[in-house]
Amino acid sequence: MFWLALGRNARAQAVFDRMLDEFPGDPYALTSRAHLLATAGRREEAIADYRELTDRHPDYGAAAWFNYAFLLEEAGRYGEAEAAFRRALELDPKLDRAWYGLGLVLIRAHRFDEAIEALKRNTELQPMSPYAWYQLARVHVDRHEPEEAAKIIRHLKGFEPKVAAQLERETGLAV
Repeated sequence: MFWLALGRNARAQAVFDRMLDEFPGDPYALTSRAHLLATAGRREEAIADYRELTDRHPDYGAAAWFNYAFLLEEAGRYGEAEAAFRRALELDPKLDRAWYGLGLVLIRAHRFDEAIEALKRNTELQPMSPYAWYQLARVHVDRHEPEEAAKIIRHLKGFEPKVAAQLERETGLAV
């Protein structure tokens, strides 16, 4: 923690490396090192640490599974990301970010019905966040359901008029 507070990430990583040499599989050290690796742009190494963490400690926590899923999604490994998002949600069904991530992965897989359900769950947990609303509107447009997209645009105008205007431009729906 000392090295992290000073912004000396390489030193902090060396400490986590030594911790893992002495205590292989330690969840704190794996999580911490994975986070450092991810922030340094070393995604595959971070994914490897999260994989080891989740293999060794499958109940360690929803946040670990979410971070793992996020990196997998970012790497284009959507099937693995879906499974990790779903595990995060098993551990914490109220983890709104995991519902959103799951929705994005399902959109990529063209599983729109499931994506809508995941994104709706995110909007229930985070009603004032425009991100899932935006994605929901896009899915409805892709499904040729302009009336549903228009409802969302009207809703967004009440608290995120810029996002609503962006959707109107992108979709051609003037609400």
